[in-house]
Amino acid sequence: MTDPTPLNWLAIIVGVVVAFGAGWLWYGKLFTKAWAEGSRLTDEDGKEMPMLAMALQVLGLLLLALVIGVTAQSNALGTAILAILATSVLIMSSGGFSMKSTTAMAIDGGYIVLAGVLMILAQGVF
Repeated sequence: MTDPTPLNWLAIIVGVVVAFGAGWLWYGKLFTKAWAEGSRLTDEDGKEMPMLAMALQVLGLLLLALVIGVTAQSNALGTAILAILATSVLIMSSGGFSMKSTTAMAIDGGYIVLAGVLMILAQGVF
């Protein structure tokens, strides 16, 4: 089945950029200390920019924005919300296996929910 309605690429790209910027605020300003302590990171760990992690973050945000773009195209907001929540819970479970604190896991999961909400808003605005 082919849907002739094209994806809203502007909303997808804006969603990725805004969500990435929100991640900088989320981890770099709002929850820096609590997340780093809960993730068992030291000052030495933060000296170099984790380029692979940043690239994977952009790729993951792009994939999530694409899922949201497809669901927006078919008016399936519920599916988008389920995808966001599933991703959030999986990120938190991964943190649990990595022995992060409950606080750090909540910060990680909360960021995914925030990113998803921003992407849904981008679909509505653009």
